[in-house]
Amino acid sequence: MNEPRDAGLVSIPSNHTVDETVSRITQILAAKGVKLFAVIDHSGEAEAAGLHMPPTKLMIFGNPQAGTPLMLASPSIAIDLPLKLLIAQDDQSRVTITYNSPEYLRTRHQLPEQLLNNIAVIEVLAQKAAE
Repeated sequence: MNEPRDAGLVSIPSNHTVDETVSRITQILAAKGVKLFAVIDHSGEAEAAGLHMPPTKLMIFGNPQAGTPLMLASPSIAIDLPLKLLIAQDDQSRVTITYNSPEYLRTRHQLPEQLLNNIAVIEVLAQKAAE
């Protein structure tokens, strides 16, 4: 896995297209009972405005059982919840999955160490979807 970049972002390569990666993530979330709140199709909206960009989608998802204790411990984390995955293709047709590092979020919001697992699942989700 890549180390967090500036601003706490982690990017990993996906072995699938953007749409296939989104589909894999959707299936994993459904199997785990995690709510998918939205899929924002940035590239589709660009096309609708007469502009072009490589396929780029943002997935927003979460689980109140995991997120609520985080927000009770540190209300500011609500700015970063629900969790998000950015699935994007670059100009070389490589697809990446990008997300906020759980450790970055823990530090940013001074979360108790014992609550880190509530957001660390994003790493496993991204890895599984990228395979």
